[in-house]
Amino acid sequence: MKRSGLITTKIGMTRLYDDGGVAHPVTVLAVGDCTVIGNRTQEKNGYVANILGLREAKAKHVAKPQMVAAEKAGVKPYRKVVEFRVSDDCVIPAGTQLMASHFVAGQFVDVQATSKGKGFQGAMKRHNFGGKEATHGVLKAHRSIGGTGMREWPGRVLKGKKMAGQMGNETVTVQNLKVFGTDEADNLIFVEGAVPGANGTFVLVTDAIKKEHKDLPVPTVAKKADTVETETATETEAVAE
Repeated sequence: MKRSGLITTKIGMTRLYDDGGVAHPVTVLAVGDCTVIGNRTQEKNGYVANILGLREAKAKHVAKPQMVAAEKAGVKPYRKVVEFRVSDDCVIPAGTQLMASHFVAGQFVDVQATSKGKGFQGAMKRHNFGGKEATHGVLKAHRSIGGTGMREWPGRVLKGKKMAGQMGNETVTVQNLKVFGTDEADNLIFVEGAVPGANGTFVLVTDAIKKEHKDLPVPTVAKKADTVETETATETEAVAE
């Protein structure tokens, strides 16, 4: 079984307390209007996936190819669109709005986001180098990386050598973070630990690939608002009669 993930927005960090009064640092992720806007099928596309969108966008802010694709699918354009490959029993119908209760407290998840950009940094900050000695003949080169060249063979600097350069602003995946709990009223997920990216960053949350999962909602949890409206309408009709 492979369930769909969710697109969320990082709100920030706070602390929550368990029943024993122990504080847990958690990252707050907002599910918002994350909605299934389409599906991929084995017959047509060669694989099975759910297409999710988050945060409705104005037409003027969407590229023409994405706008045309949204019109063909009969859905509104979204700022963030992601495919999640799933098994056949985890296909979610288009138009379904996903909830934070798609994940349950105590399970483990993998999160993926774009890390904060640090700009051009030296090797000590970028790669955690120790630096040179502060004395014994070292003159104005305490934070340099030392020699990078070779001898006659291969006579060049090897690719991938740790040197100064752009730091951050790259896709980072953190595995096996524990879900502390969810808030269905505000559609929030509380994940223990730090999640990469600045506040406001789009974060992809999926079931942890290296953990076993039990008692998870398959394929997902339906939105309860429709049920409440139906019950209210039924009660009103009964009173009128």
